[in-house]
Amino acid sequence: MGKLVLVPVPVGNTGDITIRAIEILKVADIIYCEDTRNSRKLLNILGIEGKRLFAYHQNNEHQLTSQIIRFIETIEIAALITDAGTPAISDPGFMLVRACVENEILVEALPGPTAFVPALAASGLPSDRFYFEGFLPLKKGRQKQLEWLSTLPVTIVMYEAPHRLPKLLGELEIHLGSDRQVCVCREISKIFEEYIRGTISEVSAIIKERETVKGEITVVVQGAKS
Repeated sequence: MGKLVLVPVPVGNTGDITIRAIEILKVADIIYCEDTRNSRKLLNILGIEGKRLFAYHQNNEHQLTSQIIRFIETIEIAALITDAGTPAISDPGFMLVRACVENEILVEALPGPTAFVPALAASGLPSDRFYFEGFLPLKKGRQKQLEWLSTLPVTIVMYEAPHRLPKLLGELEIHLGSDRQVCVCREISKIFEEYIRGTISEVSAIIKERETVKGEITVVVQGAKS
């Protein structure tokens, strides 16, 4: 019976990939990935050729998980990667891992790149205790979740799409208050990496002055005072 290995890939600079991750990608019998085109480019940069890539993403994971389980049982190593970061952390992976566990298939998770850790570390906000929200619900339950987050006495970390960032900052100002400290981290580990720090109202004003906001966004927010 084979095993599933979760392989983190760089969120920006290709040099962030680990030696162990490269070794697994070289020996894997198949690599499941979000977008085969993006993953093929990464493998080419790493000098890894001739690998079978199979698309596994949020739009097909429900349909394909059982099929993948049956296939993993016939091979030695299946690797799961995403377009950037660590599988199952606000990316596809949880469903497949759960199915592997239920079918007694070995699962290994390699340590490696993920966006929220460097964002938290560089934010200047307390990092000894924090809550990782990931992406807020887009519609149903969003306001209720924001109200709950406003009560947490620990640093809050969340992801957001760049085009929705102004809306998120406005909501944070309403629910958490304009004076809370926030750090908006953009393009982590890339050429245009940027950290915008200040109160929620100050950072919101900076973002509103920009015509567009580009890149992957991580938002780190000060917790409520005890």
